[in-house]
Amino acid sequence: MKNHILIIAANSATSTTTGWPVGYWLSEVTHPYEVFTKAGYKVTIASPKGGKVEMDAMSNPNHESGRSAWDTVSKEYLENKPFMDLLENTPSIKDVSIEDYDSIVVAGGMSPLFTFDGDMELVNFFKKFYETGKVTSALCHGSAILRYVTLSDGTPLVKGKNVTGFTNGEEDDSDTFAGTKVMPWRIEDELIKLGANFEKADNWHPFATVDDNLVTGQQNMSGEITAQKIIEELNKRK
Repeated sequence: MKNHILIIAANSATSTTTGWPVGYWLSEVTHPYEVFTKAGYKVTIASPKGGKVEMDAMSNPNHESGRSAWDTVSKEYLENKPFMDLLENTPSIKDVSIEDYDSIVVAGGMSPLFTFDGDMELVNFFKKFYETGKVTSALCHGSAILRYVTLSDGTPLVKGKNVTGFTNGEEDDSDTFAGTKVMPWRIEDELIKLGANFEKADNWHPFATVDDNLVTGQQNMSGEITAQKIIEELNKRK
């Protein structure tokens, strides 16, 4: 074991449904980062294309919407210059090696539903990592990656798998909060279509699932529990 974990944060884009700038969700990077580093793991933050990554505005605990005002962990990391510097120039997927990491986590945010489609570099990286048997994870809207991953035998990765991700109920809440339709498609619907057994807790309750070497987390409240389950799985493999 190398005790090294890769967190993948989505690159910035513009929403085709709202016209808003979209990116990664801050707590879905900071909370796993906090759990992993406190457990003694080295953590690298990368992105599909590399370079600077931008958080979704409402994931900032200081944002006027108050959407993330509860997030004291991220408030501390906003004042942590060495950490914030990591987000200024992330390595791209093509510049990191699967062999260097024990586990990967694809963090969510609004960007994945607009940027993961057609990103074969990211899709193939996730597929190859999963097929090594190492612990492979996606969190919240990061679970969008699972819509696109087909295994080497031609089956969807999620077929017959217990998975979770941002739920239809949480999408309904988000649309109501925003006063508009936010996402172009819904993770719960699409993964079920691919044959997944989609599991979920009540809206906004921390929840994560484990199926063999695949770990998935429900939403932005689930970063900590997802990281804890990853560590549990890594410990089983020592």
